[in-house]
Amino acid sequence: MRPDGTRVKGLTPIVQALPYIMPKRFDAQNWASDYVDEEIIKQYIRQKRRQGQIVTHMSVLAAAYYKAALENPKVNYFVMNRKVYRRNHFCFSFVILKTRADGTPDETALKVFLEPGDDVFTISRKIREHVERNQNAAHNNRTDRFANLAFSIPGLARCVFGLAYHLDQHGLLPRWIIDLSPFHTSLFITNLASINTRFIFHHCYEFGTTSVFICMGKPVPDPAAPSGSRKKLLPLGVVMDERIATGIEYSRFFAAFERYLKQPELLEQRLGTECLVGK
Repeated sequence: MRPDGTRVKGLTPIVQALPYIMPKRFDAQNWASDYVDEEIIKQYIRQKRRQGQIVTHMSVLAAAYYKAALENPKVNYFVMNRKVYRRNHFCFSFVILKTRADGTPDETALKVFLEPGDDVFTISRKIREHVERNQNAAHNNRTDRFANLAFSIPGLARCVFGLAYHLDQHGLLPRWIIDLSPFHTSLFITNLASINTRFIFHHCYEFGTTSVFICMGKPVPDPAAPSGSRKKLLPLGVVMDERIATGIEYSRFFAAFERYLKQPELLEQRLGTECLVGK
């Protein structure tokens, strides 16, 4: 038993064998690109803002992913030390850009925990609250303070992160470290559209438990649109750990994910008290 997950029993022999055939997360990474109708999302965001609700691309994407994951919980599994675990919560990590006191750009990683009762509005609020608390120039969140402490003494960082990696492999990493680590997450999102950059396929980190990484790139023209149309698509670069779910399970998940992105109004519906880990 790990503090962040429970060992999955009753797996088929081939699924149990995959972590031995591909022991590292980078061994098991699959890449896929997708294109979302940017006009649908922009229209939805404008409509909600006219109604006094703040919704962003990030909150729509996170909400769509979360709702689809509740319906297809295996995408919230992770592999550690050749064993498959069912995560006992859902969270997503992302990086924000801020400016130091001397004007140089800097980054901070944040992690947001979600509940089955969340909808796109509560998710948007949680993102906004996390960003607002961490926008100042100082490294003031727990993750930053932990990293600063580790690098404060020469050689300490190597010992600290080496020990953390070893403890994590054996399920002994304390819950408080897992909670502050952005690498122990259900989903990692990067929004390169915010810096006007094309999407990339970002690797899933070997440290931690990240099983899926999604990158949003800057919108591109829709090649299927009529001549002269300004319609655009939002490109997504997805990297996933193939050991946590079969192809058909990933297929069902992404079908639900795309359905929510095409009909973002569905993200306003709460899923009640249905528990992700109970499925």
